[in-house]
Parts: sequence; structure tokens; C-alpha cells
Amino acid sequence: MRIGILTGGGDVPGLNSCIKAVTRRAAELGWEVVGFRRGWAGPLNYNPDDPAGSAQHLMRLDTETVRTIDREGGTILHTTRTDPQWMVEDKLPDFLKGRFKLSDKGTVDTTPHILRVFEHLGIDVMITIGGDGTLAYAAQLHSEGMKIVSIPKTMDNDVFGTDYCIGFSTAVSRSVEHINALRTSTGSHERIAVVELFGRHSGETALIAGYLADADRVLIAEVPFDTEKLAALVAADRMDNPARYAMVVVSEGARMEGGETMTYGAADDYGRKRLGGVGHMLGEELTRLTGVGAITQSLAYLMRAGPPDALDQMVAKGFGTLAVQEIAAGRSGFMTAVRDGNYTTVPAETCVTRKKRVDVAAFYDVNAYRPRIAQVKGKPMFLY
Repeated sequence: MRIGILTGGGDVPGLNSCIKAVTRRAAELGWEVVGFRRGWAGPLNYNPDDPAGSAQHLMRLDTETVRTIDREGGTILHTTRTDPQWMVEDKLPDFLKGRFKLSDKGTVDTTPHILRVFEHLGIDVMITIGGDGTLAYAAQLHSEGMKIVSIPKTMDNDVFGTDYCIGFSTAVSRSVEHINALRTSTGSHERIAVVELFGRHSGETALIAGYLADADRVLIAEVPFDTEKLAALVAADRMDNPARYAMVVVSEGARMEGGETMTYGAADDYGRKRLGGVGHMLGEELTRLTGVGAITQSLAYLMRAGPPDALDQMVAKGFGTLAVQEIAAGRSGFMTAVRDGNYTTVPAETCVTRKKRVDVAAFYDVNAYRPRIAQVKGKPMFLY
């Protein structure tokens, strides 16, 4: 048995732990594991007609290679946001240019090449670790006849079909730590702090981090906010605090009522601009409306930097072990998941059937702009 594995999309702590678990379990069964470097860019850039020149896109994984990788964050395989279904012709490797029909959007679908690479390398089952984009493409390959296994990771915890994704706990822990650390400077200057966290479409990371750090106000991607109303609330929060400061946490995907999600920079190859900037904008508006100086801080990649916490190590190793055990039982075409606190699997295409977002009615006060847990009994550990 030859297993392929890759990590796609943004990195999160716990990826190396998952890679190690897959590799060690596979080795116990006498299987070979081949890692593709840089997500889907690995198989995309591999040329079956030039194996020697394409070796840089592969990494042979064995027990010695992965011996210590779980002590670090990131991914030993590296990662990109490459999507083989929507490639721009100019971004293709030279040996693929001109071989695919352009779509109405001016992109090409290189899936036939990806399948050819897997066949050439003798990949029996492909394990893909990623978020919505990576796993959606894996589900597409499954429909094309490729045996795949998906493992969900994203610090936004927004892959539909699982209660938990690798990287979420560490991102929340990092955020809580930095939010509370920022209290000293904010309090010393008697200001308002605005802390921006990752969260493009789902505000769960900001919601939980703000809840645990006991931030005064928390703005999530699912609920547009009124700046003047927020300013009045925050001004009151500051005056109610003997130290004369207030803390506001905001998802990068949050937006003002009637406004658009804030982006910056040039669009990437898929037409997407970088999300962010709402924290800085909000800080300026709060200062204008309250007359109080604001400290703005985007935690950004600090949320996903460094080694995983204990929970992310546990889930990452659990998902990796489960994946190999299920493959050994002859199963594929599934995504590993946590449901109601238990490890399980769901069909691979589950992740594309719906969007996972904050249950606003159950967990958020839309008038006060802060977490409100309506019911704890019967909820899983992370409330979702």
C-alpha cells in the first residue's frame, strides 16, 4: 500500500502531529508514505515524464523523517492555496501550458493531470489535510474515482461536518494570551484596545477567544455592527472599569451595517484579496466618536505560530490514526470528524454541502455585541 499525503491552505499548529501519526501507523502496517510538498502545488508541478526533475515536489516520509516534527508548529510539507480546478494559464508549469481548455472565467481545470500523477506514482489512497478549499477538491477527486481521505484543519473551525478542526484550540489559546497581555498597555494609557483576529466568514474564533478573555465587546463576521452604537457601549465599558480601559475583539470578516468586508492588496490568482483592516478602521472610528485614544492590534499569524497545544496534538494524532485505521479496513471517500465529542467519519463531500457559521441565536447577543451562551447543558466541550 502506498499512501500520499499533503497539507493545503493556511498552516495551523498540529499539522506535523497529524503527519507523524499517519506515517507511524502506516509504517506499522508496512505501508509506504509519500508526501507532496506545498499542497496541491506538489502534484500540479510534478511531471510524470521527468521523474528525476520532479523529485523536489515529493518527500518520502518514514519513522525517522517524522521522529521529532510534532514538537514544532507549521507543516514539514509546506503549503499553498493552489486549487487545481481553477488555475490561471500563466501560473501553470511550462510542461502543462496549452494542454487544457479555458473556462468562461479564463481558468483551466488540471484534474486529469493530477489523477495521472497519482497513477504514475502508484498512490493507492490520498490523504488531504486542509480547510474548505483543500477538502472540496479532495471530494471532487473522490467523485472522479480517486480513493481519498480528508482531515479537517482550520483555526476558524468552520469546516462543515465536524465539531472540531485541527488548529482551533491553539489559535484560541494564543488569542486569549495576547488579548490579556495587551491589557497592561491599554490600561496604562487608559485607552480602548481593538484586537483583530482571523475569521473570514465564521466568527467562532473571535467569539470563543473574546468569551474566554472576557473582552468587553466582541464583533463577529456573522453580525454587522453599528459603529455609533458600539462606541457608546465601549465608552461606558471604559468608564465602568476602575482602570479606565476597554477591550474589543473583532473578526477580520466583520463589517459595519451597510458596509463591505474590508480587504487590501492585490488579488491573488483566484481573484481573492487579503482580508483585514477592520481593526484599524474601527480603532480610528472609536477614537473619533469617543475622544479616547485606541490601540489597534492584529494578531494575524501569531494565532497560528508556534507548537500546538495539548488538545490540538490529541486531535491531530487522533485524526491521523483514525485515517489509517479506516484505510486498513478498506474504507475511503470519507472525512475524519469529531461529532458530539466522539471521533467518527462522514462522507468526504459533507464539507461542501453546507457552511458552518456561528449559531447567533444560541451564542451571541446582537444588541450588546458580546457572547451570550443561552444553554450549556448538552453542549460539547467547545459549545459546538
